[in-house]
Amino acid sequence: MHFNSKSKLLTVFLLVFFLFNFGCQKEVEADLTAPDFSLSDLSGHMASLEQHRGSVVLLDFWATWCPPCRMSIPEMIKLQEKFREKGLVIFGISMDDPQMVTDEQLRVFKEKVGINYSVLRVNRQVLQDYFGDEQISIPTMFVIDRDGKIRDKLVGFRPGALEKSVSEIL
Repeated sequence: MHFNSKSKLLTVFLLVFFLFNFGCQKEVEADLTAPDFSLSDLSGHMASLEQHRGSVVLLDFWATWCPPCRMSIPEMIKLQEKFREKGLVIFGISMDDPQMVTDEQLRVFKEKVGINYSVLRVNRQVLQDYFGDEQISIPTMFVIDRDGKIRDKLVGFRPGALEKSVSEIL
């Protein structure tokens, strides 16, 4: 089967359309308490949600191989710069398989793209706590208010949606 350039372009367009427009944002149950976690950052230090009670926390479940995840990183870098002083804490929770992407490779990636927030490694318990039995799509971002309640869940990347969600809570 041969694809001409028009059919290739149409295929790419449809793929991008579906990535950005279907399932991009879901409602979350009001006042659902965010499950605490303890995850290791790339330096081996443990980070927990409880340590940041009183801050607005953004959890970004992502992977280095995921194009929409990579597209969302510059927006999160800007959000961290803009809202750090107002109490925003961002955790990039890597879904990368440690056997495929080592901590060193993640550190190099973080430096290369200029990530200015903590990158943590996911574990099974965190996946169960935040996704339960539902299918996991990435990127998925949870916005948690100062009282530890999940206020928003964004699935996929939609430019501007994350800043709108965070700024409403700050």
